[in-house]
Order: sequence, then C-alpha cells, then structure tokens
Amino acid sequence: MRVSIKSKLMLMLMGVSLTSAALVAVVAYRSGHKGLTDSAFDRLTSVRAAKANQIESYLQRVNAQVQTLGEDQMIADAMTRFGDAFRELEAQAIPPTWDDNLDAYYRDEFLPRLRENVEGLPVFESYRPTRPETRYLQYQYISSNTHPVGEKQRLANADDGSLYSAVHAELHPILRNLAEEFGYYDMFLVEGETGTIVYSVYKETDFATSLRDGPYSNTNFAAVVQRVRETPDKGFVAMIDFAPYRPSYSAPAAFIATPIYDGTESLGILAFQLPVDEINRIMTGGENWETDGLGESGETYLVGPDYLMRSISRFLIQDPESYARALRAAGVPAAEVERTLRLGTSILQQEVRTAAAREAMQNRSGTRIVDDYRGVPVLSSFAPLEIPDVSWVILSEIDVAEAFAPIDAFARDMAVASVILIVAMTAFAMLLAAYFVRPIQAVAEGARRVGAGETDLRIHSGTADEVGELAAAFNDMVKSVGAQHTEIQAKNRENEQLLMNILPAAIAERLRQGEDTIADTHDSVTVVFTDLEGFAALARSLPARDAIRLLDELISSFDEAAEQHGVEKIKSIGDGYMAACGLSSARLDHAKRSADFALSLFPIVRRFNNEHGLSLDLRVGMHSGPLVAGVIGRHYLHYDLWGDTVHTAHDMNELAKPGEVRVSADVAETLEGLYHLDPAGVDDGSFVLRGPREPAAREQSA
Repeated sequence: MRVSIKSKLMLMLMGVSLTSAALVAVVAYRSGHKGLTDSAFDRLTSVRAAKANQIESYLQRVNAQVQTLGEDQMIADAMTRFGDAFRELEAQAIPPTWDDNLDAYYRDEFLPRLRENVEGLPVFESYRPTRPETRYLQYQYISSNTHPVGEKQRLANADDGSLYSAVHAELHPILRNLAEEFGYYDMFLVEGETGTIVYSVYKETDFATSLRDGPYSNTNFAAVVQRVRETPDKGFVAMIDFAPYRPSYSAPAAFIATPIYDGTESLGILAFQLPVDEINRIMTGGENWETDGLGESGETYLVGPDYLMRSISRFLIQDPESYARALRAAGVPAAEVERTLRLGTSILQQEVRTAAAREAMQNRSGTRIVDDYRGVPVLSSFAPLEIPDVSWVILSEIDVAEAFAPIDAFARDMAVASVILIVAMTAFAMLLAAYFVRPIQAVAEGARRVGAGETDLRIHSGTADEVGELAAAFNDMVKSVGAQHTEIQAKNRENEQLLMNILPAAIAERLRQGEDTIADTHDSVTVVFTDLEGFAALARSLPARDAIRLLDELISSFDEAAEQHGVEKIKSIGDGYMAACGLSSARLDHAKRSADFALSLFPIVRRFNNEHGLSLDLRVGMHSGPLVAGVIGRHYLHYDLWGDTVHTAHDMNELAKPGEVRVSADVAETLEGLYHLDPAGVDDGSFVLRGPREPAAREQSA
C-alpha cells in the first residue's frame, strides 16, 4: 500500500500525541474514579448511619411511651371502665333494622374496599360479627356513624343511653388526642383473657371483636397480643413486624403492645398501630432527599426478613409511572406492579432480594455496587438495625450514573482535549508537507470532492507544467460528469415520485432497493373499508371535471387523516376507500388506530358538506385478522391485500348503515372498554362503534 510522505509525517506526530494523551487520561481517570467512589460510599454510609440512628431512636421512644402509658392511672381507669361497660352489653338485644344496617355496611362499604387490595374474593360470613355486644357497638360507632370511612373517630357519643356510650363520651376525646399527639395510627384497649378489643380510637372493623376467636384471630395484631398474654410482666413491651391488616383494608400494619397495670394488678393490654407515615418521613427525610445528600436518584429504605420493603420507595413517590416501567423492565410481574400502584406504597409489596440486602440479612455491614430492585446499577451502603422483636436492615443507595457523573464529565473533557491536540498536531504536519505536495494535493482533493458528489468543482493548480494540464483535463471531465449527473438525478426523482404516488412508502422503498417480488404474510392487521353515500348521484348531476375535483378534495382529506393516525391507504375505487393498519409497521394498537381513523372521517365529511352545500354520508366497515399483502403487475404496479380478513371487512362495510361504523366481533373485543360499542342486532355478531369512552367511564368499565 502506497503511503504519502505527508501521511507519514502526520501519522508519526499523531502517534506520539495520542500515546501521551492516552497514558495521562488513563492514570487520571483511574485515580478520579477511585476517589469519587470512596467519597460516594462515605456519604452513603454517613446517611445510612444517621437514618439508622433516627429509626432506632424513634422506635425506642415509642417503646418507652407505650411502657409508660401501660402503667398510667388514666389508662388503667379507662381499661376498667370500658371493660365493665362492654360486659354490660353481652345480653343486649339487637333490633333487626340494626342487623340489616350493619350487614349492609359490610357488604356495601367494607368488603368492596377490601376487595380492591387483596387477592381473591373476601367472604362476607368470614368477617360478619356474631356476638351481640360486638354487633351493638359496631352498629352504634361504625355502620350508623354518619362520619365517612377514615373519620369514624370524630363520633364521641352515640346517644344510645348505654353505659358504654357514657364512658366513651367522657374518655374518647382524651384518648383520641393522646393517639394524635403521639402520631399513632390507632390505639386499642384489649381484655387480657378474652382478647376482646373493648375500645379503639379509629373504629375499624376489628373494634369490639375478639383477637382469640374472632375474624382477625390470625393477624399480626392477634399475635402481638398473645405474646403479651404469655408474658404479662409489668413493663414488658412487644412489637411485631408489618403485615397486611384487613381491618385497615389490607394496608401494611405493625403493632406494639404492653400490659396495663393498676399498681400490681394486671387489667388488660394496651396496643398501638404504628404509623407508617412517620417511618416514611424519617427514611425520606420528609421527601427532601437532596437535602440529605442523596442527589436526584439516592434513597434510604428498610427491608424485612422476607426481603420486602418496610418503608416507601422514593421512585414510587416521585414518579409512579417511571417506577412501574422500571419494575416491569426488571421482570416484576405486572399484577404485583399494579397492586403496588393501587395501594400507593411499596411496603410489603416491593421485593429487594439484592446482593446488598442478602449480606445485611446475614448481619453484615458494608458497601457494594449492585443492581437494585429496579435492575439499575447503584452504589449501596447496607447494615442491620438493632430493633427489638424485628429483623430489619437499612440500605442507602444512589444510581451509579449520578454518582459517577463527575468522572464521566472529566472523561469527556479529556476526550475533547485529546481531539484538540490531535487537530493541532494534524494541522502542524499538514503545514510541513504542504510546500512539497500542494499542486498534486489540489488535484487529489478535487477528485475526492467530485467523488463525494460536488460536480460543479473547478480546480486551479497554479502551475504551467504537466500538473496544470492534468488540472485542465480534470475540469473538462468534471463538467461532463456534472451534466450527466444532473440528468440522472432528474430521472430518478421522477421515478421515485411515481412510485410514492402509487404504492405505500415502505413498499416503494423496498422496490427501489431492488426487491423483485414483494409478498408478505401479516398475522394481525385491521382493514377499513369506506363508501361515500350519495356521491354517485351527485357525480351524475355534475360535469366530470367538477365531480373529480370534489372527490379529489375529499379523498386527499382522508389521506391526511390516515397519515395522522398511522394508517396506510391501500387504494380508492371511485367513491370507495380502503386502508389498513399494521402492514408496513407492526402495531399492537392497530385496531385502536383504525377506530380513531374511522371516527375522524365523519367530521371531515360533515365539514366538506358544509363547505360545498352537499349532503354526503359515509359507511365504514372494520375487521382485524391475518392477511397477505403484495405488489402485482409488471408494467402497471398495484399493491393489494388478500384473505378472509379483507372479505370480512368489506362485508362489515356492506352491512353498515349511512353514518355508521360497523365492526366485527374480533374488533369489538379488542376495543372493549375504550369505546362505546352497541350490538348491531344481526346474527353475524357485529357491533356499531359509537365513539371513545371518557377516562372515568373506562375505569368504571375496567
């Protein structure tokens, strides 16, 4: 291979400069990468340690509060008085209207809300209270309570004349303020022997039920009460981990409980439902992650021994849709993703079975670069927590992309500097060689530019020797080539425009690329047939030129609508129009696009009628299915479709009435929930497409 002297000089200088720049860049990048990684891990570890201290301190404070309240005389008096008042209702008769009202509440309010958040179908009889005192109190304070769900605590006195309501009217405002002051989700007084909840602040469906043999005897609440019953020592406090709690509509719930003492006498059990919001506030820093030093992608969260989250994900709070897409991309089942979005929390929903979480569960602390629960590479700092009764770990993480952004920027700067150096050295080498090779270089450069398509080029060698003669001959050749090139381009443009006018763009491009035979099989395509009602009669009453002008205007509007909706025009035959979606580009939503296209034609016809004083109408037929498409003809090319799908779409068009879109049963099934569809009332199972549903209607239909 022949290499010019100028090229040799340039290669030598560029080799030296590139080698030097590469060595400097590698050393600087590795040093910066290590320093940045250490700094990021130090920051994450600091945040993790601070959050761990906050959550441990918070739960220690809760433990101390519960222990103190368990020995408080006011709580002891409340336990005694509510217990006595509850037992007085054991033989209370329940009017049938009360029974019906309470059952209706369970059927119409509680179970439908619960069904949205659990798998399977909750059985009414499994939740329906049976004890008279339970039904009495749930009627008074839940089903007949006029305050909405979530605000039942606002009722202080049921005004039923019972001793219980008198005690409740006196003590409930105090206990409610106590629960709100300490920030608890709920507060309970439970009889030790029977496990009966004789009082709760927020009056969910566990109120007045027994945790020993009632509908919630298998919950984590019942488990923590049983632990206190088994260890009724004064000052003993038990906490239990989060689990779905059905009285709270299967929301995650954790409980803490302690025995209630009056001096040396054990009276019952005091329990609190821990507030998820407070734990989330601590872990998210009040949703001020940047202030905590976690940037735009960092977060700190808790994980339990089942590898499920115990605090909410930052990404679910900030951008639920992006969070959902990331989980689906990471392989999380769609049902789990939808349930997490519906509940609005990742607690007990989001699995975090990462390498960092597994190490923390093995009681180890450390830092690692891992793929997080979204499948995104992160820097992770992890450690176990020291919290009695629960085995939680804490992780602080930030995306690798954000953490290493400065070093990436440094790498880009180094690349730019290297390019500048290369350019400078190349220019210097070119200056050195230019004196020797300038005349030949002018001709060589001219040849390269002509080869790139610059056919109007003229070169000037500046010499009167053989190089000058070569330059003159080169100019004559370029002039001749330019004229031929211009003529060829004009012919090519004419041919390409002709192909684009008679064939779809993608098919025309395939023919232009040299395909001889084009025949494709498509598994799922929607075909649309339309007919203009009244145009034939109109055409008979007009001169041919006017009829053609009107038809051309209307068909051009149809073409624009097809392009806007991603639908391909196949052909128009007189006043008929055929289009399809899903041919050149496979589309999962081809039926929806075709429906939108079909519906958009009616406003076009109405506008056309108004502009020209006409009364044309439109019939449309649609069907989806497999078909064959291809180009036929040698001298006169024609793109067409074949198969039962085409015939069925044409049949739908024939069956449609003026002003109507008739769709097959297959199309109707695909569009169900998105559009209003009415049965056509014939034996073929076709439907009439009316128009899109409103978003609210879609959700109700779903």
